[in-house]
Amino acid sequence: MAAVDALMRERLHSDVPLINQVSHYVIASGGKRMRPALALLSACALGYEGQRHVDLAVIVELIHTATLLHDDVVDSSLLRRGRETANTVWGNEASVLVGDFLYSRAFQMMVDIGNLRILQILADATNTIAEGEVMQLMNCHDPETTEGRYLDTIRFKTAKLFEAAAQLGAVLADSTPEIEIALASYGRHLGTAFQLVDDALDYSATASEIGKNIGDDLAEGKPTLPLLYAMWNGSPDQAALIRHAIEHGGLDHIEAISAAIESTGAITYTFALAEAEASKARSALVNVPNSQYLEALLALSRFAVGRKS
Repeated sequence: MAAVDALMRERLHSDVPLINQVSHYVIASGGKRMRPALALLSACALGYEGQRHVDLAVIVELIHTATLLHDDVVDSSLLRRGRETANTVWGNEASVLVGDFLYSRAFQMMVDIGNLRILQILADATNTIAEGEVMQLMNCHDPETTEGRYLDTIRFKTAKLFEAAAQLGAVLADSTPEIEIALASYGRHLGTAFQLVDDALDYSATASEIGKNIGDDLAEGKPTLPLLYAMWNGSPDQAALIRHAIEHGGLDHIEAISAAIESTGAITYTFALAEAEASKARSALVNVPNSQYLEALLALSRFAVGRKS
């Protein structure tokens, strides 16, 4: 990970000062670095001994960071990881354009690797992520969103990059098609579990724990699973209140809605679904040779559902 951080700082350099300021601000804000960790660990778990896994880890993190810059503009977010968002500091225009720079720098690095299979996986992943972003936009303010549609959205928007990161390690290690599929499955289920927990924490953690304002999803009218489950299983009054909140957004009734989420067991349900996804992720690794890297991959699946932020 130290090598990833060093290479990322090097590849973020631009002769345009504002690009340096914004990109380094976002990267320096931290984050869990789970996606680059997946690229590193999957490659090592499958016997890769070169250095290209570091490049892949940086590429994945650059793509992820670009999506964050764009997301914060779309969502009008004020906080991320406990700090002001880049769009709050420099404005929406700079955030969008620096996000574009990060995307294009990631693709320059892909070309440097010179592997068409890797380029295909990452190009497909970025396209799927964009589709997921649009799906989420379509779901906003729609109380008729189903659990299936919600899960499809997070698999596109969030889990796809987890899937690609894990799969890339297998490709780099020249693994069999079966192992490549298994690692992709691991990443997909891990990413789904991770996002489910994120959505649960939006109603069950504190702002200092999750690094953003509590109820951000509600304020934007996003029908995430805890909100939908409470609407489906709450009293008629609770259902009407949540439906109105999804349709109109805002935090006017956050306390009553949080109480409905708690009383209906929506958080417990969401965490149980996340645990089921994490269990599927672990099962996908059954044919991966035992090593410290495999143990770390298994530990990541437990961390994804056991974290508090």
